[in-house]
Amino acid sequence: MSRGDISLLVGTTKGAFLLDGDQDRNDWQVRGPFCDGWPINHVVGDPASGALWAGGGGEWHGAGVWRSLDHGATWQLAKLTSGMMDDMAREDENFARMIGWIDEPPPFAADFGDIWSLAYAHGRLFAGTKPASLLASNDQGCSWERVQGLTDHPSSDSWVPGAAGLVLHSIVSDPGNAQKLWVGISTAGVFATDDGGAHWERRNRLSNAALCHSHQHPAAPRDGDVGHCVHNMVRATGAEDLLYQQNHHGVWRSGDGGRSWDDITEGLPSTFGFPIHVHPRDPKTIWTLPLNGDMAGRFPPEAAAAVWRSRDGGETWQALRNGLPQQNCFFTVLRQGMAVDARTPTGVYFGTNSGSIFASRDEGDGWQEIARHLPTVLAVEVLDRGQ
Repeated sequence: MSRGDISLLVGTTKGAFLLDGDQDRNDWQVRGPFCDGWPINHVVGDPASGALWAGGGGEWHGAGVWRSLDHGATWQLAKLTSGMMDDMAREDENFARMIGWIDEPPPFAADFGDIWSLAYAHGRLFAGTKPASLLASNDQGCSWERVQGLTDHPSSDSWVPGAAGLVLHSIVSDPGNAQKLWVGISTAGVFATDDGGAHWERRNRLSNAALCHSHQHPAAPRDGDVGHCVHNMVRATGAEDLLYQQNHHGVWRSGDGGRSWDDITEGLPSTFGFPIHVHPRDPKTIWTLPLNGDMAGRFPPEAAAAVWRSRDGGETWQALRNGLPQQNCFFTVLRQGMAVDARTPTGVYFGTNSGSIFASRDEGDGWQEIARHLPTVLAVEVLDRGQ
């Protein structure tokens, strides 16, 4: 294997970056920024072909998905909505000439402002937007269509935005069944389809409804439901419909595809956090990074960084601190800011809003900072072509 067989795909507020690792995952080289400095909320790749996609945008750029077929050397933009930049260029010929603007109406006009999440599964590319909708592409991201079944869900008129807006941020597929898909929407909750997106079921019910009475936080579960403000959701490989989520008020596990959820927060230092991830081979090993609460600064409890790991599906938790800052640590790790690889032992990675990337080659037992001074890190994923 050569350098670049394993890469971290990093989305930031100032473009996408690639961190190319050596065979031992010990030395990493940073490339970027890519995507013309757009805010990039998520970057994913296809290990089979090496294709990369980066989604992002905002009020200025509009929304779009960038694609690279040569591991980041060149990128092409599929612009999906217009932004303030387009309005300015339309009125100012000099500005339009300066930025190379082309007067070509985007396919979704101004329907949404950002691409928040991406997923590639079974030859199909999906994108989650803000405000929340799901898009799909059957041609590697060149053209897109809306997954109308989710947009038309009977509950859609009751979806309420969270602090970051109404965003579709988690897209979870089943490797063995192209018809099954789950999405997480803040703050509408978890939705699932078993027929390729034609119909969707809302899945937020607590396994123990009585637990609702013990929580007082506005984002806590109520009326038999898990708190709808899902922050991140993952599916365990090799386990039938075993899901985990970190939401605004705890960590939860579902053994039935989200039809019921168990609270597994006990043992963690707080109920609040953003990312969660699961081991690629052991469905009971999970990692999360708790923060001290939504109103207390959103940094590690006692300003000492720790990734928390469970080896038993959330029944017990262990703090992993070796190599992480233990004093004056005030960073935040956002919902898509953690990733794992499939090597042995599994590598775990996370990025911070202070521009650092931390890596563990031993499933969290020890950590090293492999990049620093990047822009605010919004997302981290792994592309491993050496497996």
